[in-house]
Amino acid sequence: MTTGGDVAWISPCAPLSVTVLADRAYVRMEMAEDATAAGLRVAQSSGLERIIEADDGPPLGDIVLVDCPMLEGADLAALAQLDQSVARTGAMMIVSTSVGSLDDVFGCLDQSNAQILVNPGRADRVVALGHLLSSPHLAARGGRVRELSDNDRMSLLRLTQQVSEIAQRLESLSGTPDGSARVEASAFSFDATGDRDCAPRIPARNRAPLPDPRLVRKIIRQRQLRARFFEGDLFADPAWDMLLDLTAARAEHKRVSVTSLCIASGVPPTTALRWISQMTETGLLCRAEDATDRRRAFIALSDKAADSMAQYFAEAGNAALVL
Repeated sequence: MTTGGDVAWISPCAPLSVTVLADRAYVRMEMAEDATAAGLRVAQSSGLERIIEADDGPPLGDIVLVDCPMLEGADLAALAQLDQSVARTGAMMIVSTSVGSLDDVFGCLDQSNAQILVNPGRADRVVALGHLLSSPHLAARGGRVRELSDNDRMSLLRLTQQVSEIAQRLESLSGTPDGSARVEASAFSFDATGDRDCAPRIPARNRAPLPDPRLVRKIIRQRQLRARFFEGDLFADPAWDMLLDLTAARAEHKRVSVTSLCIASGVPPTTALRWISQMTETGLLCRAEDATDRRRAFIALSDKAADSMAQYFAEAGNAALVL
């Protein structure tokens, strides 16, 4: 670390630094071990009380790893403060939580573009960390990391292939005839500006109306019925299942939490979060803040996606859809 005046910088040969925040000692140890194995330098490792000191304590470093399966009250305010600190410093953050706290954590993280993992295993954390290490943002900070092991490299290769398939499928859904739309943001993170297209627009004269929500709910029930007779993975189509759920909710004038949407997707929460992130980046979904409680946020169809769903149902026809 070299200091010139009030400016501190990391030499191009120095490893990226990591702050680990977790109350569970064994999780804190695992996170630190995985970071070290990836060639990173663990600058700090402590309990979640460090969150409260984010502005007054030592620098956060390049990457912040947080484990918070349960957060309440002041802890949520502290996490929101940490989110702002990470965004301000240009660091990157991975937050692990539980299904029960997902909505609260999601509501707190609207500035840093943090990755969210739900009940992750160690492999999930390694993959998320590996994705960060391959990002141009960290490369621009001048860090240099050690080569990943062959096993980690294969895991990341498989993940990249899956993300590529997700992006290609979403490009076809987003309606770009020349295929020029590309998804290059994190497959695990949420764009804090994703709510730009959530505001209702004045309906155009030729715009098709949304379908009857009762019809959409019937289609959802029919799709779910297949799981009684076949393996659920055989028909997994999380993007379409989430679009159907959000279409019905929009027609019913209901708001959908991120936890509810993960359930509707029919895939594990962390997988669903990857899809939500990609669909947000392609402009199909957007983050909608709660006007009465800034700590809460919801997921909604963008106007573009709502128009596309309305046109789909109009062209397919109600009778054909029921059959």
